[in-house]
Amino acid sequence: MVAVARPQAEIRAMRKEDLPGVAAMETASYEFPWTLGIFADCLKAGHPCWVLWVGEDMAGYGVLSVAAGEAHVLNVCIGPGYRGLGLGRHLLKRLLDIARWHGAQRVFLEVRPSNDTAHKLYDSMGFTEIGRRPRYYPAHDGREDAIVMALDVPSAREGGLGS
Repeated sequence: MVAVARPQAEIRAMRKEDLPGVAAMETASYEFPWTLGIFADCLKAGHPCWVLWVGEDMAGYGVLSVAAGEAHVLNVCIGPGYRGLGLGRHLLKRLLDIARWHGAQRVFLEVRPSNDTAHKLYDSMGFTEIGRRPRYYPAHDGREDAIVMALDVPSAREGGLGS
């Protein structure tokens, strides 16, 4: 297998004008997508929301919630045309740095057991399973559990997570 170099990417704060593109990527990526309104509410609430660009193309996005020394990855996505290039790892590393910059000492997330690619990425970055949320996600055959994962984040004094 030939390794593919990660394309040059820029990550910047999400803006209101990004919302239609973010919602379109979400719809193209998930069977049960967030709505444009949910993303707009996250921006209004002041959650750290970020978009990843490759040239002129939006290639991904991530949304965090940060409070009381903890962060929660609420949503992270790489668009269908940009998967398998290392951009998910790049974006997640940046989200972890942003969580640390906001004072988080631990980061949580949920992942579907059926999302093997995401689960492997989170495992490889040091997240560990700490529990399950029964029937958390909608699914075509009812509901699907969520695997709850956590990662302790080094403090600013201990150094960042790099990119």
